[in-house]
Amino acid sequence: MHDIQPANDIKATYLPRSRGLTFLFGGLFLVGLLAFVVTLVQDPDRAWRAYVVNWLYFTSIAMGAVMLSVVTTITSAKWNWSVRRASLAFSAFLPLSFLLFLPMLTLRERYFPWIEAMEWDPIVQAKSAYLNIPFLVTRNVLGLALLFSLALYFAYLALRPDMGLTEPGDEDEARKGWRERFTQGWLGQEAEEVHSWSRMKRVGPAIALAYAVVMSVVIFDFAMSLEPHWFSTLFGGWFFMGAFWGGIAATALVSVWLKGRRDDWNAYIGVQQLHDLGKLTFAFTVFWAYLFWSQYIVIWYGKLPWEQAWVIRRSTEPWTWLSILVLMLCFIVPFVGLLGKKPKTTPRVLGFFALVVLVGLWFERYLLVVPSIHHEGAVISVWEPLIGLMFLGLFLGAVRWFLTSFPVIQIWQAPADPEALEMELRGDELQAGVRHAGGAARTR
Repeated sequence: MHDIQPANDIKATYLPRSRGLTFLFGGLFLVGLLAFVVTLVQDPDRAWRAYVVNWLYFTSIAMGAVMLSVVTTITSAKWNWSVRRASLAFSAFLPLSFLLFLPMLTLRERYFPWIEAMEWDPIVQAKSAYLNIPFLVTRNVLGLALLFSLALYFAYLALRPDMGLTEPGDEDEARKGWRERFTQGWLGQEAEEVHSWSRMKRVGPAIALAYAVVMSVVIFDFAMSLEPHWFSTLFGGWFFMGAFWGGIAATALVSVWLKGRRDDWNAYIGVQQLHDLGKLTFAFTVFWAYLFWSQYIVIWYGKLPWEQAWVIRRSTEPWTWLSILVLMLCFIVPFVGLLGKKPKTTPRVLGFFALVVLVGLWFERYLLVVPSIHHEGAVISVWEPLIGLMFLGLFLGAVRWFLTSFPVIQIWQAPADPEALEMELRGDELQAGVRHAGGAARTR
């Protein structure tokens, strides 16, 4: 990654509000809601399958983008100073995601096959300590509440120091309201920056651990448990690393879009930032394929019927074409398209392949869930993406609200890392010593 120093004298700039976009996102939500209601009347099983798939997809993308901001904070990265808010903006969807999750807790026998199998299947009965509705509800509600709360607290810490650097007179009433909330108990600009950075460095590892555990539990419960005889210890990692990859691609897409909105944003989000986002998108394309192959090769080599069933179901008719599509969109197309430096640093090209990755991940989430509980009818119809518009409208609306309410480019910057500064000073001293010794040798 590039070691890019932040710009000096960054001014508070916001994404302008747009009534047209408000109507557009509201329209997407209403169309999706109508599609869900219609499908719920005609085919409740299909409606709830589509609901769960879209919830898993949009929640994982939002949480993955926040994790990019968390990880770069843990590592004290400097390259992403101008795109941190593009990652953090997705945190605005998390409260909505939690509310959207609550209806999923009402799902019973029509979604979870193991509930009925618990009466007669000895293998499922042996898993009753984990596979039971009260424990499922408890662990998911508490886990998501903890994870989302930590993520929102991290976002608060990242935003608070900026509130002391914004001019109240330049803000509208909504921004003034948030500024007043965020500056309660203000300690002074320098103290707030040091305090926030210290807290972010401490809470970051906790978020990373909670992310891995909670996201694994969610996908175990709402995807892997749908075939209770089958299990994979890699399944959770495959899901949450795919979510992280989706968060990187979403950050790249938003960054490319912001880059064309203002001259100063275009200057701040430069070639180096795009290059680094492109490298991460490309790297996790390969990592996604590695995780897929790692899971597949063990199943193929073991040749155990209960392990093969999950793969066979998705690689034979009527799911063959969808599995091939996922492989194309999640690996072959972005891998070939992002080879070399030029596509990673060309905004439209990077944005296109980031969008390809995001579309591929939606189909991948669909394949994780639906083949396990689909019994008749078309494997996919127009209703699934239409229901997804309900989530998309809320998702885009939340991200846009964040960018219109808080500065798009982070104004305050983290203090220098003492360890890194000490290493840099030692390096300078060592180089000075080498030059001095070389000069002395030439003198002799």
